[in-house]
Amino acid sequence: MATWFSRLFQGKKSIPSHEPILVDLHGQPIKVGDEVEALRYELGIAVLVNGPDGLEYQSVTTGEKVSFLRMVDAATRFQKVIKR
Repeated sequence: MATWFSRLFQGKKSIPSHEPILVDLHGQPIKVGDEVEALRYELGIAVLVNGPDGLEYQSVTTGEKVSFLRMVDAATRFQKVIKR
């Protein structure tokens, strides 16, 4: 009986559902230095960079920075960007 209870409470370890994934809308992986087309905040063409507050998208034309967390699509957890 003890083994049955121990198996019952042994869940599968998986990625928490609240963690964003670094992939574009088409499922292609994104890494620091990649150039993307941002679909939010009028960034246009942007580059993923390491900023003082973590990962950020920096617009090539204006230099504006937006945290990668603000670019997450709530339904899919993918980034609202398209990799170029």
